[in-house]
Amino acid sequence: MEKIVILTGAGISAESGLGTFRDEGGLWAQHRIEDVATPEGFARNPALVHGFYNARRGQAAKAQPNAAHQALARLQKNWPGEVILVTQNVDGLHEAGGAEPVIHMHGTLAGALCGACGHRWASPPEMEVGEPCPACQQPTARPDVVWFGEMPYFMDEIYDHLIEATLFASIGTSGQVYPAAGFVQEARAVGAKTVELNLEPSAGGSIFDEVHLGPASEVVPRWVDTLLAGNGAR
Repeated sequence: MEKIVILTGAGISAESGLGTFRDEGGLWAQHRIEDVATPEGFARNPALVHGFYNARRGQAAKAQPNAAHQALARLQKNWPGEVILVTQNVDGLHEAGGAEPVIHMHGTLAGALCGACGHRWASPPEMEVGEPCPACQQPTARPDVVWFGEMPYFMDEIYDHLIEATLFASIGTSGQVYPAAGFVQEARAVGAKTVELNLEPSAGGSIFDEVHLGPASEVVPRWVDTLLAGNGAR
């Protein structure tokens, strides 16, 4: 039975009211990446960075999963083979929509990380500058999200899944951020069928075997329905 590996990006959560990054008016249009999403930015102005992620955490807490999140959870539940869900998103909407497990390669807003000892714990709704680590007591707490210049989480596990994939799907991603943007090449190298589902073609859209364009809440459920119907699953 086919093993499906799915990568999701900010586009899948846009219809839940969460801002995407690279579109006009997106989060990066309002903030410089260097200021709010790099270790150097945090070192320069931790209050700005905490404020940015506190706002995102509050926004995500109010958001509801949409039909695309729910469709992927349904695929995980009903597909007779494996469905590996990898997300670049930090919002937790896949889990809220019923998906399990989810590999968070860029971390999660729900987590806090100690910059000194690496301890992880559940983040409070708002983090403050100098918040102590519950393990080592150092005042080095930060959001447990992967910033530009840092290595994404679970990469060995993700690549192990990619080399076993028979179908790879990229949903709601810009195709501009590596290493995730290279997953389609990894999947193609082992002969996997590749599919993009996006509002508009991504930077690497021409690489995919199939491209389905439109709002995620429409194209993802339709694609899932087609997959499940083709394999006699509901």
